[in-house]
Amino acid sequence: MAFRSKEVLRKIVRDVGKENLVPLVKEVAKKYPSKIKVVMGSAKRGIFAGRHIQFGDQISENGGNRSKRSWKPNIQDKRLFSYIHNDHIRLKVSTHALRCIDKVGGIDEYLLKTPYQKMESETGLLWKTKIQKMYGKLEEMEAAGIPTKNGAKLVKKKTRKEAKGKVDQDLANKQIKEGKIDV
Repeated sequence: MAFRSKEVLRKIVRDVGKENLVPLVKEVAKKYPSKIKVVMGSAKRGIFAGRHIQFGDQISENGGNRSKRSWKPNIQDKRLFSYIHNDHIRLKVSTHALRCIDKVGGIDEYLLKTPYQKMESETGLLWKTKIQKMYGKLEEMEAAGIPTKNGAKLVKKKTRKEAKGKVDQDLANKQIKEGKIDV
């Protein structure tokens, strides 16, 4: 366990750079090593959200004979849009992970909300540190009063959602007043 987390941490430091590493990432990675004991090789190079190869027996209908077989996760090559990078990220993703990403609201939110202990892929950890670094820079620039393109897009996305919610609420209130909807 500890060996794997040290190796992953070395790769992240090598790819991102020691000076660019988000504060406390190193401490968290050392303090809470991954709880997953066995990770299949391809899961290290993509985001599979806990899906692995499963093994079992295929039982014939007539004689009840058993033959060994395996069930592999449904893996797709996808380009997922990252709002903070303002670009697509190419990843191998399981269909379960795609549903999780959609549910949370995008690849940025999924990677930020998934704790280090649950993140079983090196690519996921790498992108997580890159996104955290970008958000850190964005917050520093906004604190200094410097307008940013990415920040403006994130704010624009947030205000669109708020405006849509307000319009839906106003429409519902109007229909209630007119008596079209019973409460």
